[in-house]
Amino acid sequence: MEAVTGEQNDLERRGSETSHTNKPLWRSLFAFTTRPHLLTLCLALILSVSSGVVSPVMSYLLGKVFDCFTSFGAGKYGGSELVRNVSRYALGITVLGVASGILHAGYFGFWLVFGELQAKGARDSLFGSMLEKDMEWYDMRKDGVEALIQRLQTQIRELQMGTSQPLGFALQSTVTALSALGLALYTAWDLTLITIATIPFAAIVLGWISSRMQPSIDAQAKELSTASKIANNTLQAIDVVKCFNGQDFETWQYAKAINRAAKKYLIQAKANASQIGFVRFVTLSMFVQGFWYGSHTVITGKKEPGQVLTAFWSCLSALQAVEQILPQILVLEKGRAAGATLQAILTQISKKHQAIRTGHLTPEFCEGDIEVRNKVSFRYPSRPDQPALKHASLFFPAGETTFVIGTSGSGKSTLGNLLMRFYEPASGVIFIDGNALQTLDIAWLRNNITLVQQQSVLFNETIFKNIAFARRDWEKVGREEVKRSIETAFLQHTISDFPKGLDTVVGTGGNAMSGGQRQRVAIARASLRDTPILILDEATSALDHISKGMVMDAVREWRRGKTTIIITHDLSQIADDEFAYILDKGVVVQEGYRQALEKGQAGPLVAPRRPSVNFPATKRSPKLPEEVRKPSVVSMSSGSCGSTMSVCSHDSLDIQYQPRAQSVFVPGIFSLARESPELNRRSYFEPFVTPAATGAFAMHRMSGVPDIFTRQLDRSQGPDEGRIRISGWPLLPRREAKEQDLGDWSLINELHKRTHSIRGTSVDRRTPQASKRHSENIRLETAKPRPENLADHGDETLRIAPIKKILLTVWPTLTWKHRPLLLGGFFCAAIHAAGTPVFSFVFSKLLATFFQPANREREALKWSLSVLAVGIGDATASFFMHYLLEACGQVWVDNLRIESMKRIIDQPRTWFDKDKNNVSNLTECLDRNAEEMRNLLGRFAGFMFVVVMMLLMAVVWSLVVCWKLTLVGLASAPFIYMITRLYQAVSGKWEGRSNEAGTTTASIFTETFGNIRTVRALTLEAYLHEKYLRATERAFQVGLRRSAYSGTFYGISDSGIAFATALIFYYGAVVAASRAFTVQNIITVFSMLLFSIANANSILAFIPQISSSCATATRLLRLANLPHKLSHEHAGHVRLPALGTISFNDISFTYPSRPLGPVLNSINLKLAPHTSIALVGASGSGKSTIASLILGLYPPTSGTLTFDSLEISALHLPSLRSLIAIVPQTPQIFATTIALNIAYAVPERSALASHANIEKAAEVAGIHTFITSLPRGYNTLIGEGGTGLSGGQAQRIAIARAVARRPMLMILDEATSALDGESARGIRELVRRLRQQGVGVLMVTHDREMMRACEEIVVLKDGAVAERGGFDDLVEKRGGELRRLLGGS
Repeated sequence: MEAVTGEQNDLERRGSETSHTNKPLWRSLFAFTTRPHLLTLCLALILSVSSGVVSPVMSYLLGKVFDCFTSFGAGKYGGSELVRNVSRYALGITVLGVASGILHAGYFGFWLVFGELQAKGARDSLFGSMLEKDMEWYDMRKDGVEALIQRLQTQIRELQMGTSQPLGFALQSTVTALSALGLALYTAWDLTLITIATIPFAAIVLGWISSRMQPSIDAQAKELSTASKIANNTLQAIDVVKCFNGQDFETWQYAKAINRAAKKYLIQAKANASQIGFVRFVTLSMFVQGFWYGSHTVITGKKEPGQVLTAFWSCLSALQAVEQILPQILVLEKGRAAGATLQAILTQISKKHQAIRTGHLTPEFCEGDIEVRNKVSFRYPSRPDQPALKHASLFFPAGETTFVIGTSGSGKSTLGNLLMRFYEPASGVIFIDGNALQTLDIAWLRNNITLVQQQSVLFNETIFKNIAFARRDWEKVGREEVKRSIETAFLQHTISDFPKGLDTVVGTGGNAMSGGQRQRVAIARASLRDTPILILDEATSALDHISKGMVMDAVREWRRGKTTIIITHDLSQIADDEFAYILDKGVVVQEGYRQALEKGQAGPLVAPRRPSVNFPATKRSPKLPEEVRKPSVVSMSSGSCGSTMSVCSHDSLDIQYQPRAQSVFVPGIFSLARESPELNRRSYFEPFVTPAATGAFAMHRMSGVPDIFTRQLDRSQGPDEGRIRISGWPLLPRREAKEQDLGDWSLINELHKRTHSIRGTSVDRRTPQASKRHSENIRLETAKPRPENLADHGDETLRIAPIKKILLTVWPTLTWKHRPLLLGGFFCAAIHAAGTPVFSFVFSKLLATFFQPANREREALKWSLSVLAVGIGDATASFFMHYLLEACGQVWVDNLRIESMKRIIDQPRTWFDKDKNNVSNLTECLDRNAEEMRNLLGRFAGFMFVVVMMLLMAVVWSLVVCWKLTLVGLASAPFIYMITRLYQAVSGKWEGRSNEAGTTTASIFTETFGNIRTVRALTLEAYLHEKYLRATERAFQVGLRRSAYSGTFYGISDSGIAFATALIFYYGAVVAASRAFTVQNIITVFSMLLFSIANANSILAFIPQISSSCATATRLLRLANLPHKLSHEHAGHVRLPALGTISFNDISFTYPSRPLGPVLNSINLKLAPHTSIALVGASGSGKSTIASLILGLYPPTSGTLTFDSLEISALHLPSLRSLIAIVPQTPQIFATTIALNIAYAVPERSALASHANIEKAAEVAGIHTFITSLPRGYNTLIGEGGTGLSGGQAQRIAIARAVARRPMLMILDEATSALDGESARGIRELVRRLRQQGVGVLMVTHDREMMRACEEIVVLKDGAVAERGGFDDLVEKRGGELRRLLGGS
């Protein structure tokens, strides 16, 4: 990506950069406000302003009440008059409480509605605008499309939070502050000005602190985006991560990104804590000058005590209102930043990189004549230095089939992309029926061209709907039409095996079907679409030879008289009379009919002076008899096996990396003697993880591993022993890792010869019997019911855990370094809580000075200075409370994130097939859910602790001072508690539903833009847009109901506080009139109870946020408490030094997620070491399943699988996998450099990670020349957000990755399906060399030449071995299965 210039830099970063250079304005919160939203906004504003006036009116009434008591204390009137006057004001407070409840319910509900409107507006606008983007925009995403989607969802959520109740609460508090200040100025302007004299200075300080917060918000968002990208890439490539023992590496990478984000958040937390502490100090310190001057005015007779109290109480209300705004500042700042970023992205989407829609021509018919004229050239935006097409001119006549062949990266697929107008050519013009492509309407064009790509994309819908999507009016497609199309793809037998047939849901990405089945569904979809032009881009690469031949014959029959372009590496598909173009490096180097090309009449294949094309001797499979080709009699296997390898997780901490291990490439293949003498000490493939390695993976040996990560992950080996359980939740493991002696494994060859006596070696392991017993213990432990464990709820909807249960996970999760900080935070919270009762006591003493007969000024000054001392202590405690709890909250959440990541990777492969565990949902839990969860400890736990402590202190103190009045005040507590709990329960219920609805919309967003090419090719934009709008509308409707319920109960709770206040004042007057207690005691109780009630009341506004945080915390804790080391692969502990003979003994197997019958049926098979074996069979015959079982990805359903007579259940699977390297059919590329992709998960100090090692592996895979042609060579970024690769280039990177690890067994699962003939010959040569060096090769293939390169062929049919032998013997065997598969008689 270094080559990408400033103009091409990714646009979503611009929003962030804007935030750095130009601070987002507060109007960014309203970036998605439209005219229909104004009514809701106006009502919310009016109700907020009205509710904001309630507090000053309450201050006025409180002043009058206190005036009555001070007059009574001064002897101005008697007890009956006191009761009568206070009763009148208490009635006013009650009426005010009713009005306050209505106003608060309205403003709270309407702000929630407004937040929902903003979220819906942002979702709809972004979805619609992104649908209009051209492919260049998607290619240029720096962190990839998937990571961008996750960050957009998080930012939409932050915008919603910033424009809902926190914004309303801040506005109400602002109105309260201004109106209270106005009342104070009206009542006693001079006293007010003196009281608030420090506010201008305070405002300057607060503004400066706030300005330091925004850059850290932007920086944290950037780091979280990186972490989300790592998680997304890891989970999408989970098969490769498991097969290559990359769990530690990925978790470490994720931990580093999370810790960088944490550092940025702590800057925000410190700034926010400083603001809160400073305002607390200013609020209390104003008593020094205020009360001193107030006392002076009363003594001199200028003002009545009631006036002073009203003015002073109003100033206090104003400052308290400002103080209550501060906890919302961080939410509002994040909302403002999110709004600015989303607006910037949307603005730039609208300005440039629009989808190409310049044409308006819609011809009545499409003949299908295609001409690529005037030397068309094109470069992909992600690799501008590499031409994909260079001065190409081609002609595809209407009604004919034309082939396009060439090496990987030669520009074949680029032709399809240009014809679909995913991109515009840099030069030259493409014509269809004589009309320039640019002049044609884009919808007309894509409705007349069908592109079927190698990676067939299916949507999370039924098979019927996936095929019916071929037509724009898919709702009108009949079942008979779909059945005819599936017969073209020979899919009818497979579909009939599914329990629901055509109504079977294929799952996310079509994971319920194998690769071959997905390709045939795509072909069936193309058949139903039946456009004048069809482009098949390696569309049958996952099919076996005979299935491929049958499908191609059916395609020829169906496409007779229609334009068809077939892009392929399989030259056997080309008939003698079919025309072919041969491309190399973007240039057409040969063209002509096959028979002419074979005679060398059309020039060389690659280099201008090489011999002409060397087509294989085997021609396209002969036409089958009509009765065989009839779909009704063709019996295709159900094909239950997946096309990609998947691995059940292992505890990656059981592996010990050896930075100083010396290991070398195989001599004769890699020739590293001159470049690295150390690498030539051995002549055998040595695994990078030594089989004898035991103990935990010493993460500290890897440079830069965070301490937090090693503390969390370096824990011991037993299956969940030592797990802490709190209230039914098993917590994280607390075990210490021990490094053990690694032994000397330099003589692997010799050890291999002695594996028959392996129990006599010094390998630390258990006997098979012990391992079996251990496995049984594990199974028993797994079977134990744990009803409260969220991890065990299966597919049921999770019940939201109570906040108490969630917070009980904090202490066990924190390390000993952070536990003292947690204790310190709550200690400071206790001091902060004590500040209010102490202040109430001092405040009552100040009030008492108004009716003291002597020394008023001196007493007032003394108690005012006491308030200053209380203010200093309270402000300091407040700062440390907020900062320490935020810091501990961040550590808590980050540890849970890392633990969740580790446990997610540890899950069996079938766990990932469940809909709720799709990549989108998991990354959302790790990203947005974790961010919200932190608030439970950082913002809410401390506040609730303070309220509880404050209430306890106030009640105890009040009981001592005036027990009667205190008991009456406590009588209202059950009513208030009941209302609050009901409010919390209702809010939690609807927050959970709202979160689920939001998750549904996010999954549709991800499915659409993660598969944008297929969406565009099938013109599904309108359907998916409508589907998304329906989902956002459902989410909005749920939000409306949430707003109504939450607003109503918030208003009732608020009224309850006012009623309790009125009751306390009335009964206080009764007690004072009885002379049972002094007025000073009664005022002391008033102060304590009212201040405590006011603080308790403020927690009501946080309940919806608390409920939302509990809902998201429940999801994350489910992941953090997933079963760990309890799957089948953790049962064994025997570490093999070599593989030995692999034996399948009467093995049957059925995929758990696809229980349609056994894929393997009582198979018996022995695979000798050091041999090359080809597994051959029809699609779905169980070939890939055998590879999966060898890697321990699934346990056999029945029978035994042994390695050198040891059952796989007794083996330590991580070390077993370290002896094997696999090249999956679908290559997985990580978002990092080419070098790191090849040396994936290898310790950086290992010899396997050396540049010489990587280069030689690339040379063997035939990708070295391409890599060195790139500007940054092996340091070129690829994968999500990096330089794009063709399918063949990605496959060769995967081959290099496997070769670089020097395995004892290499599994190649259709590893040449995306490779051209020249590259495939290189892989065949690699197989031969590996065989010579004693490295075993297991080849899953449909390719004749790859079979020929292997020593032995094993032919599978219906999950059993049909025949076995050498290639020549089997292919000549009359009536043999291999002969039949290869098209013989």
